[in-house]
Amino acid sequence: MTDRYAELAELAGGFIHEIKNHLGTLKLNLELLAEDFQEPQTQRERRAQTRVQKLQAECQRLVDKSNDFLRFARITDESLKATPADMAAVVAEMIDFFSPTAQSAHIEIKPYISGDLPPVMLDRDLFEQALLNLMLNAQQAMPSGGELTIQALREEVNNQPQVCLSLIDTGKGMTPEVAANIFQPFFSTKPAGSGLGLPTTRKIVEAHGGTIEVQSEVDRGTKFTIRLPAMKVRPASVPGT
Repeated sequence: MTDRYAELAELAGGFIHEIKNHLGTLKLNLELLAEDFQEPQTQRERRAQTRVQKLQAECQRLVDKSNDFLRFARITDESLKATPADMAAVVAEMIDFFSPTAQSAHIEIKPYISGDLPPVMLDRDLFEQALLNLMLNAQQAMPSGGELTIQALREEVNNQPQVCLSLIDTGKGMTPEVAANIFQPFFSTKPAGSGLGLPTTRKIVEAHGGTIEVQSEVDRGTKFTIRLPAMKVRPASVPGT
């Protein structure tokens, strides 16, 4: 990341912090105002209560979006706390975590994890956040249920080992125009979406030295593919050699 980009990210983060301070004051005063209209007696007071509740909801949305932006701005390759990790174990943990949500949404998770995956360097918390973003995106694309296939395999590119991780859903898919913009900050097709979920996922993957791409077809589903550089495992030394 260039020094100029780092400076802009720091300025943006500071600006959002200032906004959050003012939002905190606004939120507190709205809570106090809501207490005054907790038991409305007249039509006018009921209208005031409804307006206060709407303002509280909008205030919370701004707080949530501010937090999303701060997470997005703070992700850099320098900020990673990466350690050697077993991708199979990471995927298994996330499937276990997401399974209750998938079951309630009538989504069947089908894992296909290769047994020869090399270790990768991961900031585990951040990478799990990226996987969760993709899983939630798949859930939203399948409002009536469906299948989420998760594949992980080893690849070799120019004699460099890497891990290829794919998440494939059977959801409503995307048009080429939407697919071309989903990684752009603040782009969203959802009325209440922040437009930072998938851009944050891409930023996390790229901070790990990896790539992410999407393939999608309307009414056929979507496939996200992540490729991460693997650690080179030295062969064990043979005693006596």
